[in-house]
Amino acid sequence: MTEAKTSLKRTLIGKVVSDKRAKTVTVLVERRVKHALYGKIVAKSSKYHAHDENGQYGLGDVIEITESKPISKTKNWVATRLVEKAAAV
Repeated sequence: MTEAKTSLKRTLIGKVVSDKRAKTVTVLVERRVKHALYGKIVAKSSKYHAHDENGQYGLGDVIEITESKPISKTKNWVATRLVEKAAAV
């Protein structure tokens, strides 16, 4: 049996909003959900601390993060790949 195993870990895509910590980036993940009572589509957002071993992701980059075992008190996600580089201003 040599078939590819599908990962059970969750992955999210979001924008880096802070890269000030050593080996850590803060990622803002936005999602659109329907309001339970009124039915209007509303934007919800969550911030996650993700492990960035080499410090390769910068402010404004859109990256993919994957769930992992807890790395610190607030960090249990790992930055896995760059989706879109931030536009140079």
